[in-house]
Formats: sequence, C-alpha cells, structure tokens
Amino acid sequence: MAAVSLSVSTVKPLGDRVFVKVSPSEEKTAGGILLPDAAKEKPQVGEVVQVGPGKRSDDGSRQDMEVSIGDKVLYSKYAGTDIKLGGEEYVLLSEKDILAVVS
Repeated sequence: MAAVSLSVSTVKPLGDRVFVKVSPSEEKTAGGILLPDAAKEKPQVGEVVQVGPGKRSDDGSRQDMEVSIGDKVLYSKYAGTDIKLGGEEYVLLSEKDILAVVS
C-alpha cells in the first residue's frame, strides 16, 4: 500500500465543494478569562484555500462558484468534514453550507 502525502496544494475539491482553512478559536473571553479546550466553540469563520469547478446543472453545464480563493466566509456550525493537515485545521464543505462572505 502506497503512502499518500497530503498538503493544501494537492487537495482539489470536486463539484461544488470548498476547502476552507479554519480561523483559530478564541482563547479568552471579552472579560479576560482563559477558556479550556472543552469550553471553546468550533469556529464558523475561515478562509477559502481551494474551490471545486462548480456544480453541474441539469443540462450538463457547470455553474460558477460564488466564492473564490482568498475569500473569508461564514459557514454553518456543523457543516462539512474536519481535516487536519500539517498542524492546521481545515474543513471541506459544500458551497450550500456557506452562509456569507465576510469582508
């Protein structure tokens, strides 16, 4: 069995999927209290690092993606598949799970 070496540049999402680098979660509350790992919420904001070619419509043509590489996005809390590459956290999700582009 051959070993597969994964990196961000080798992952190419299929269809209407998007590969997002998760922003780090808050370490402290607004009042300055340090949060333990168990109390931290899963972040819902990240930066798009790879996008798929787009979803196929009924006539076979591709629909353009609404997000592009470099966009900061807000996505659904329990959406996608969590992936860890080289100590960084990523999430692979469908374009429909992206709620907004954050500027």
